[in-house]
Amino acid sequence: MRWKGRRVSSNVEDRRGGGGAKAGGISILGLVVAFVAWKFFGVDPQQAYQATKQVTSHSQVAETQGLDNPTPEQQEAMDFVGTVLADTEDTWTQVFQQQLNSQYVAPKLVMFSGVVNSGCGTAQSAMGPFYCPTDQKVYIDTAFFKDMRQQMGITGEQNTTELSRQDQAGDFAQAYVVAHEVGHHLQTLLGISEQVQKARAQSSEVQGNQLSVRQELQADCFAGIWANHNQQRTQFLEAGDVEEAMDAAHKIGDDYLQKRSTGQVVPDSFTHGSSAQRMQWFQTGLKSGQINDCDTFNQTI
Repeated sequence: MRWKGRRVSSNVEDRRGGGGAKAGGISILGLVVAFVAWKFFGVDPQQAYQATKQVTSHSQVAETQGLDNPTPEQQEAMDFVGTVLADTEDTWTQVFQQQLNSQYVAPKLVMFSGVVNSGCGTAQSAMGPFYCPTDQKVYIDTAFFKDMRQQMGITGEQNTTELSRQDQAGDFAQAYVVAHEVGHHLQTLLGISEQVQKARAQSSEVQGNQLSVRQELQADCFAGIWANHNQQRTQFLEAGDVEEAMDAAHKIGDDYLQKRSTGQVVPDSFTHGSSAQRMQWFQTGLKSGQINDCDTFNQTI
């Protein structure tokens, strides 16, 4: 993925340095439950936060500041995330104008380390990247990207040259994750998230899960639209990039994660969609580039 040399967004908040978490009475069991709920069963981060809120009610998180002397790796992570966010800003500003005759309002993106305060509660890095509709911010601990590369088969056993090449090769999969979370911001702007929340409040658990799946698949489709239009603007894709995004989508499918975690697959508990569904809807957005083609709520998924 070609990303260096383009505009870097000013909407990035760096909270990776200083401060950190001040724990008092934190339940380790509660954190483990929240981690398992997100990592292996795709539970909505906000639900996981609420589930652990009581057991971590005595914890305090000091707001952290940006890194005073970032390493080259840390600075590159900031530049990469800022560039991808800028790409989403430019893409969706254009798409909103052309397809919706509307003005796009960009989210903020918070980079943190370990733990962070958000409008949706105190978040642990183990929960992965997430979007909080309350404060309209995307939250990312870039250590997630390292974990992601390892999950995709990149280990520390390669030599430095090969590892560097593979790290770069995984950039588009990481950008897809950022674009997916920005997709949830679009759903907030379009009123979709509010409608889903109201519908889930009146639904059974299984029906609520199905609505969650449709919402997540739509965010995947929106990520595909971003890739489509950003490619037209910047020609940023390289050979193998789309395949890497497909591999990432496959490995965060509910069926893949459940099978790996428990050896069983329970479709009624899906909240993000199967591997096949996630790949399908990313490709739908990538091929079409049209918001109307991402209506997962009124189409067979």
